[in-house]
Amino acid sequence: MPNDSAEAITTKIWRETPEADNPFAAADCFCSGYDVYGDLLKNASFIDYLFLLFKLEPPTSQQSALLEGLAIALANPGPRDHSVNAAMSAGVGGSTHASALIAALSVGAGNLGGAREVFHAMDYWQRCAINLQDWQQIINSPPEEGRADVWLPMEHPPGFDPNGISCTTPVLKTLAHLVEVGQTPHLVWLQDNREQLEACAKCPLAFSGVAAAALSDLGFLPEQAEMLYLLLRLPGAAVHSLEQEKLGWRKFPFFADGFKLNP
Repeated sequence: MPNDSAEAITTKIWRETPEADNPFAAADCFCSGYDVYGDLLKNASFIDYLFLLFKLEPPTSQQSALLEGLAIALANPGPRDHSVNAAMSAGVGGSTHASALIAALSVGAGNLGGAREVFHAMDYWQRCAINLQDWQQIINSPPEEGRADVWLPMEHPPGFDPNGISCTTPVLKTLAHLVEVGQTPHLVWLQDNREQLEACAKCPLAFSGVAAAALSDLGFLPEQAEMLYLLLRLPGAAVHSLEQEKLGWRKFPFFADGFKLNP
């Protein structure tokens, strides 16, 4: 490997200097100019570092608190969530641990409570900002979507739960906490106008909608928000998969009464 190989890597995110005795190993690593192992390791939280990786600048204390609150709220969607249930199915079926995470990512990537729904909700925030009339119009007349070969069209307003009866307690508590720690425009407006938006959408606000508002206030792009939503929900899928692997299929939740084994 030539000594100038580092110059062949084009990235604003990362810079490395090689070890003196091994050009294939890094001695110093810098993320957006910050020394990862000499500075960030001792002084930054994981949430601060995550923000830095995506935004290439450190968060303010308010931004850090907002992202941390969102991360805690999303970390374990619970066994009722489709993505967690997929990981549990992989675990109880004897698949590899990596397969369980892939299952969670695959199921959790879609348009029903998944990361792609967050992407679309972020697009709505970019189009409508905090204008109620614009929101009502876009909900009633949604924009045409591209790439129908990859994603099917949304079947409900993004950020809302088409199967919900009323806004759930965890969603309400998460929104209230994020408004309290952030006092950011999209979240405050969402809390003030939630009921009117729900009446227009004919379904309650979902975690995807709260996440889209919070990530908009944090300055993330829709594609960044889509990635983050996938990442932040993986811990719950991982631990439930590992637990279900040990519990076995006879104790798989919700379906125990449905299994009929013939001798």
